[in-house]
Amino acid sequence: MRYQLRCLSCGAVFSSSNKTQTCPKCGGLLEVEYKGKINFTLSSVSGFWDLEPLMPNGMYRHYEVGFTKLIESRESKDLLLKLEFENPTRSFKDRGSVIEVAKAKEYGYDEIVCASTGNMAYSISYFAKLFGLRAAVFISKGANKDKLFDIRSTHDAELHLINGDFTKAQQEAADYAQRRNVFLAGDYCYRKEGQSTIGFELFSQNDEIENIIMPIGNGTLFSAVYKAYSRLVAMHIAKRVPRLIGVQASSSAPIVHAKGGVIKYERPRTLADAIAVGYPTYGNQVLKAVKETKGLLLTVTDKEMIAWQRRFYQAYGIQVELAAVASLAAYAKIKSKLKGKTAALITGANL
Repeated sequence: MRYQLRCLSCGAVFSSSNKTQTCPKCGGLLEVEYKGKINFTLSSVSGFWDLEPLMPNGMYRHYEVGFTKLIESRESKDLLLKLEFENPTRSFKDRGSVIEVAKAKEYGYDEIVCASTGNMAYSISYFAKLFGLRAAVFISKGANKDKLFDIRSTHDAELHLINGDFTKAQQEAADYAQRRNVFLAGDYCYRKEGQSTIGFELFSQNDEIENIIMPIGNGTLFSAVYKAYSRLVAMHIAKRVPRLIGVQASSSAPIVHAKGGVIKYERPRTLADAIAVGYPTYGNQVLKAVKETKGLLLTVTDKEMIAWQRRFYQAYGIQVELAAVASLAAYAKIKSKLKGKTAALITGANL
């Protein structure tokens, strides 16, 4: 779909030929804005790429990704589970990565760089290899060792281990991209558009969902789901956006702890590495989405996530990571306050 890019900080507008995901004028985040109307129906959607007419136009390769199962949980008939570990690298990150890497290839780059806590690096490296691009990853020395091994050995990424958390890695990746003239990937506009497909899929799989619970790291997924449903409402396909509920680890919760709409950096201290983010890029958009949908933000402890990780394995025979069951730990706390169908995103299974 035809689009332009608008800076969320200074308001500058750029055409789709702009080769960066940050504003060339002020360095702010860019947002994809679509042009024109589209006749589209979700009734014919049976795969990720059936949603391509709703994505930024580009030179995509139709690798298998997305359209993951939505199943009824064994906890309650009103709780549905979106199984994002069915993606190629076993996390929802693949939805954004396949779009970002395609854009890097389209713009003529031969290398792509990102910061990560683990899953995004795994995903970006996987698709970079498929597209024939080199991949560089900035990641904390304290990251999951198994993930580091896979990123380096399986997908041939160049690892840059840093003394610091994701926020520092993100700055170093941005500096590397500018210094080396390579494509900066990560929690930016094209990833957001790819991840918004979760919202489109959820509605196509069950149009009676009243609540959606999601773990929050950088907030990209949360803001993407909000954008997807908002677009469906604007196209008169959905009647309203569901109530959006965000979950952070109690020891890494800068959005939950925001006061007066001001988010402050918090050093992450959680075992749930996929949501260990000290200063979320899309934090302000999360706060807006929560307000607009009369949603909710809450925390769960590492102990609670560990308990639900074991419980999920016992119920389904599948090992998922701690961040993936943050939504289930949250549901257990608030289920008495929820009405109608609730979808919980099970975001990844990279242990």
